Amino acid sequence: MFSAYVDEIIMACAGVWMAAIGFGYIELSVPPHQAWLGNLVKHFKWMGPLLLGIAAVLAVVSPT
Repeated sequence: MFSAYVDEIIMACAGVWMAAIGFGYIELSVPPHQAWLGNLVKHFKWMGPLLLGIAAVLAVVSPT
């Protein structure tokens, strides 16, 4: 039972982490010479909730 939802649990945890960084609840230190990482972190605002939504949909429709 639990093994059927491992992928969704991992996706949900990654989505929570991405959303927390994107909305500023967790600070991710970006080195000054890596501007691409700063741009990527800005996209976490929409990628985190999207990943949470995908994980929820997959958990609902997954065959058990």
